[in-house]
Parts: sequence; structure tokens; C-alpha cells
Amino acid sequence: MKLIVTVGMPGSGKDELTEIARSIGLATLKMGDLVRDETRRRGLPLTNANLGRVASEERDRHGPGIWAQRAVPKLTETRTLVDGCRSDTEVAVFRHHFGDLFVLGIYSSPSTRAARLAKRGRDDDSLEAFYERDRRELKWGIGNAFTLADGMIVNEGTIEEFRTEARRRLVAILDEDD
Repeated sequence: MKLIVTVGMPGSGKDELTEIARSIGLATLKMGDLVRDETRRRGLPLTNANLGRVASEERDRHGPGIWAQRAVPKLTETRTLVDGCRSDTEVAVFRHHFGDLFVLGIYSSPSTRAARLAKRGRDDDSLEAFYERDRRELKWGIGNAFTLADGMIVNEGTIEEFRTEARRRLVAILDEDD
């Protein structure tokens, strides 16, 4: 099995990378979908505040690797991209279960990410919400996960530039073992 795990702050380009992965035939799993499912199960609206609270509560109750542990049984395809790893503990869970994985960091500056998120025009994309979300993810250990990245894509240019680089990198990662 070839597992690619992405790590990146909100607005860095992880969703776009996931679409590119699908376009080249990779199975994908968005860890945020697990949080959304749990939030729905609790009967809560899918707001940024509720998603963050549920994600944090589950980490507090079950440990910092809980979302990766819940993802593991869903990873059955031979070539898969997991979107949205948030801590070094989550990376460790994936390494324990799969051994061979590639951690791919997606970096965009805070100003670039804030501008991208503001363009979405959602109620929860205020500058205050942006910084709160960054603080929350840093508290979870996303910075530690970045230090474990086997490779990095810097996403500061156009969407076309990112798509080209992301496709090139994904193909190169997959070809490493072939």
C-alpha cells in the first residue's frame, strides 16, 4: 500500500490537492469528514466552532491520535491520499499501521491563506475566525506534523501553478516504489 498523508493549515490548498489526487486515480479520505460525521451524529450544525469543539473534545477524551485511529479501518485501497493530518501523533498512528507512507506538507503564508478563505465568503471566514482556527490547529500539533513532512509544496502562486506542481509531486511520489 502507498499512503500519502497531507498536512497543511486551513486555506493552504489541501482540498485542491485532494481533487488532483482523485483525478490521477488515487483513493482519498478527508479526515475532516470524520469530524463532520461525528458532529452530525451529535445533532450539531456544521459550523467552524462546532467542528473545532467536537474535534478537540474527541482528542481530549480519546487521545491526540483518535482521528487517525478512526481513519485506519477506512483505508483499504492500495494507493490512497489522506487529507488533513493535524499532529505528529496522527502521523505516528499512520506509520504504525502502514509503515510506508509519505507525509506531504502544503505551505501557504498566513496572508495568502487568509485572502483565499475570505474569498469564499462564508460566515465563519472572518479574520478573527481565521486566527482562532490557526491557533486551534497549532495547539493540536500541526506544526509538529509539518516537521515530519517528507516533502513540501509551497502554494503561493496561481491555482494553475499549484495544480501543475501538485500533480507532478503526486506522480513522483507514486513512482518512487514502482
